[in-house]
Amino acid sequence: MQTKKRIVITGLGTLNAIANNIPDFVTALRAGVCGIRPVDLFETTGFRCQNGGQIHNFAPRDYIPQNFPLKRMSRADMLSFAATLAALADAGLYPLPRQLKEETGVVIGGGSGGLLEAETFYKDLLNKKGRRGRFSRLSAVYCASSADRIASNLGLSGPKATFMTACSAGATAIGYARDLILNGQADMMIAGGVEPMCRITYAAFNALKSLDPEVCHPFDKDREGLSLGEASAIMVLESAEAALDRGAKIYGEILGYGVTCDSFHMTAPDEKASGAVRAMQAALNDSGLTSADIDYINAHGTATPVNDIMETRAIKEVFGKHANVIPVSSTKAMTAHTLGAAGALEGIVSILALEHGFIPPTINFRHPDPLCDLDYVTGGSRNADLRIVLSNSFAFGGNNTTVIFGKFDRRGLLNG
Repeated sequence: MQTKKRIVITGLGTLNAIANNIPDFVTALRAGVCGIRPVDLFETTGFRCQNGGQIHNFAPRDYIPQNFPLKRMSRADMLSFAATLAALADAGLYPLPRQLKEETGVVIGGGSGGLLEAETFYKDLLNKKGRRGRFSRLSAVYCASSADRIASNLGLSGPKATFMTACSAGATAIGYARDLILNGQADMMIAGGVEPMCRITYAAFNALKSLDPEVCHPFDKDREGLSLGEASAIMVLESAEAALDRGAKIYGEILGYGVTCDSFHMTAPDEKASGAVRAMQAALNDSGLTSADIDYINAHGTATPVNDIMETRAIKEVFGKHANVIPVSSTKAMTAHTLGAAGALEGIVSILALEHGFIPPTINFRHPDPLCDLDYVTGGSRNADLRIVLSNSFAFGGNNTTVIFGKFDRRGLLNG
C-alpha cells in the first residue's frame, strides 16, 4: 500500500494589525495584544463604528526590494507580496532557485482586492482631480491581481488560482494548495490570503449593523458584533520528503481539511450548524483522526450574536463530551476579522501555537454567555503541549472550511 504524501509548512509571512513579522506575531499573540484602534486609512465619520484592525504606517519599501516595481500595485498586492517574500525567506528559499520556479504555484484567498484604490480613483474622477482617463490605475482592482503579481514578479509557472469564498477564502486556498502538491501538480505552493480595508466593505458591515462600535468580544454575553481588519498571511507548502532533503525547518503539516456549504442565507449562518458540523467532520475524515485527537480549536469566533452560538453548538455536536475539555479561542479580538485573509492568518496562528506550545487567549471577554459555555481560554494565553490543532473558518454565503494542522513527526506517527 502506497503511503500518502505528507504536506508540510516550511515558511510563514504575515502583516496584520498586531505584528508585521512572525517573531513579533508570536509575542503579541502570547501577550493578548489588541490591534483594534481608530481607522485612519479613509474617512469614517458618520459610521456606527470608527475602529478596526488596520495595519498602520505600512511602508511597502520596508518589505519589498527596489528591483520589484510598485507601480499599479494595490494595497492588497503589496501586502500579499511582502508576506510572500517574508515566507520564502523564512523557508530559506529567497531568492527562489531557478529550478523550482516552474513547479511552484500560488493560491490566494481574498475579497476586496484593489477596491481601496478604485474608490480613490473614482472619487478624484468625479471631483475632477488629477488626470482624467488614466483607467490603467484600475488594473489591480480585481481580486486575482495579488496572485498574478506574486507569480509574475517571482517568475512562477506552476498552478495559480484565487478563491473568493468570503471569510473562508484563505483557509480554502491552503487546502487547495495542499491538494495540488498531493496530486503531483506542483512541487511547492505559496498559499494564503490577503484582505485590505476599504470604504465599501467598511460601509457595508456598518449598514448591516454587524460591527461592534468599540472592540469585539467573542463568546461574551454582551457581544455586539465583529471588528473589521486587514492582513496578509502566506505559507510555503511542500512535501515532507522535499523539505527534509533540503534540510528545511518544518513548522508543521496539514493533516486534512473539509469544505461545505450551508445553502441557508447570504449573511446568516445555519442556526442548526449543519454546515459547520460537516466541515469539521470532513476535515477529521480527511486526516484519519478522531475528535479525541484534537488538542485545541482556533474558532471562527466573530463575536456576532448568532455565529458564536452556532459554532459552540457545532463543536458540541462534533466533539461530544470532549467539547467540554478542549480549549477553544478566537484570535479575532486581537487581529480583528480579516475576511478573505482570516483563514490563512488563523492557520498561521494555529501553526505558531503548535511550534511554541501555547494557546492564544480570547481577549476582551467579560461576561459568560450560558449559550456559549466552552473553555474559551479567557484568562490570558495558556502554555500547552499541542500536537494537533483544528482551525475553523465559516463565511458569508455559508462557505465553511476547516483545516487541521499537526506538529511534524518524522517517524510518521501522524497521518502516516
